Amino acid sequence: MNPEITQDEGLEPLVELGLGFWKAKAVMAAVDLGVFAALARGPRSGAALASELALAGRGAYDFFDALVALGLLERHDKTYSNTPLADRYLDPAKATYVGGWLELGSTRLYPVWSQLESALRSGEPKNEAKDVPDYYGNLGQNSDRLAVFLRGMTGLSAAAGRAIARKLPWADFRTFVDAGGAEGAVSVQLALAFPHLSGGTFELPVVEPYHDAYVRSFGLGDRLRFHGGDFFHDPLPSADVILMGHVLHNWGLEQKRTLLRKAYEALPPRGMLVIHESLIDDDRRSNALGLLMSLNMLLVTREGFGFTGAECQDWLRATGFSETRVEHLVGAESMVIGIK
Repeated sequence: MNPEITQDEGLEPLVELGLGFWKAKAVMAAVDLGVFAALARGPRSGAALASELALAGRGAYDFFDALVALGLLERHDKTYSNTPLADRYLDPAKATYVGGWLELGSTRLYPVWSQLESALRSGEPKNEAKDVPDYYGNLGQNSDRLAVFLRGMTGLSAAAGRAIARKLPWADFRTFVDAGGAEGAVSVQLALAFPHLSGGTFELPVVEPYHDAYVRSFGLGDRLRFHGGDFFHDPLPSADVILMGHVLHNWGLEQKRTLLRKAYEALPPRGMLVIHESLIDDDRRSNALGLLMSLNMLLVTREGFGFTGAECQDWLRATGFSETRVEHLVGAESMVIGIK
C-alpha cells in the first residue's frame, strides 16, 4: 500500500492552522465576557460562572472546557479557576494585564481581517482609514473607540517595556520620552524599574486624560509628564532617550523618515533612539507575527507596513545615527537602537 495514502500526520496541524480563528475568537470572547475577571475573584462552578456571565446553558460548558484545553482555565470537580498564565496576564486588576490587546483584536481587528482578500487585491484599508484623511484624529473623536485602542496599545507594549528596562543601560541616562506612547505603558515600566529616571509620553492632546489616569494608578504622576502634540507638525521634546513603539509601522516610508529625523533632532549627542516593533526577520521566513502585523497595517492604515531590523538600521544610518543594532526583547518583539 502506498505510504502517502496511509500516513496523514501532517494533516491535523494544517487543519488547526486553517481554523486558528476558532481559538482566537474563543479567547477574545472570554476576555469580552469577563471570564478571567470573574475567576480572578475566586473559583466558580460552571453553573455559577455561566449564571454570573449571563450565558445560556447550551454551549457554556463547551466554552469553559475549550478554555481548559487551551491552557487558560483549570477544572477540578466541576469548579473552574484561572491558570497561572491567565492569572498573570488576563486579570484586569493586575499591572501585567494584556487583555486590552485582545479587546482591540475582537472589536477592531477581527472584523477587518475577514476582508483580507479584498485588501490584497485593492491595496486599500478596510476600516475607516479608507474614508478619512486623519485616521488617528478621527479615532480620538469617539471616546469609546479611543479607550479601546489605548488599552490595546497598553496590552501590546507593557511586556516590551519591561524587557527594554532590563536590556538597556539606563544608569547612563536621566530622561526619556516615549513618542506615540498611548497611555504610557512603557513609560510606567521604565519609571517603576529606575527611580532616577524622569520622562513622559508624547501623544495627541486628546489622549491626556487617559494617560494621566493610567500613570496615577501607579503613583507616578510626579515623575511622568504628558506632552501633547502631533509629531508630524510639532517638534519632539528633548530627552536623553526617545522611544517609538509600534509607531513607524503605521506610516509610509517618507513619513517614517520624517519621524526618524525629528527624533534625531531632539536627541543630544550620544542620545539614544529605541524603536520597538514586531519586526519582520531579515530573511522574511521565520517571524510570522511580524509579517502578519504588516498585513494588519494593510488592513487598518493607508500606507503603513512592517519592516526588518536591517531595513530600519539603514534608515537610521541615512538619518545620521552613527551606531545601530538590533536586539530581541520578548516573544515576537525586538528593538532597533540608534546612537546619535
